Amino acid sequence: MTADHGSRIDVTLVAGGMYHDVDFARLRLLELLSEHDDFRVRVQPDYEDADAIAAGSILVSYTCNVRPSEGAQRAIRDWVEGGGRWVALHGTNSALDLGTPQGVDSPRVFPLWADTLGSQFIAHPPIAPYRVDLSDADHWLVAGIEPFDTDDELYLCEHADRDALVPLLHTDWQGIAKGFVESDWADGPERHLVMYLRELGSGAVLYNTLGHCRGHYDMAPVVDYYPVIERGSWEQPAYFELLRRSLRWARGDTA
Repeated sequence: MTADHGSRIDVTLVAGGMYHDVDFARLRLLELLSEHDDFRVRVQPDYEDADAIAAGSILVSYTCNVRPSEGAQRAIRDWVEGGGRWVALHGTNSALDLGTPQGVDSPRVFPLWADTLGSQFIAHPPIAPYRVDLSDADHWLVAGIEPFDTDDELYLCEHADRDALVPLLHTDWQGIAKGFVESDWADGPERHLVMYLRELGSGAVLYNTLGHCRGHYDMAPVVDYYPVIERGSWEQPAYFELLRRSLRWARGDTA
């Protein structure tokens, strides 16, 4: 399903969800997509128009707590296995319940979705700078990028089959993810994947957990006004280079 260079490439950008400045992320991603004059981009807020996604060659997603129906999950899984390329960002793998007495819960409500993506978000520690390191310095998607510090959400994820993933970036961390039901990561795995490839059939998912952003009005209904504007890795040149390479990968480039 990968289109040849010089021909039209149909892309779907799914941008939507909660607790993030989706408008900011959508605009930045559209700007990057516009660098490819053969891309023709549709934009939708969720995954339910799965037929339109499957009619294209590339899916790019920036969502948080957007839970696809079982039909959409299956259709997108089949599309990936048939050759689709999916660049999945940040909270695409998240399902959040905020109203529990113990804090934010991450219910396991979409096992097929999590398996397709290769992960499900569970928690993150309070936002603070952390180091992102290369897991495979020879892979063209990250080769030549120096390790960098970023002020982003450090995603702590559950992987159904971590051995099936190709690690590209990682960070090392242990501690307490304050505010989450599953908060104790002090004795858990130290290494956490930041970017990886998940091959499925003749297609693949390229997942990058970076990309947190939040404006003043993005935490409703929890709070009406959030006092801090957060831009996370969107302020890092390395992040934009990773995104540009990810879009080249999605179109079928190999270097």
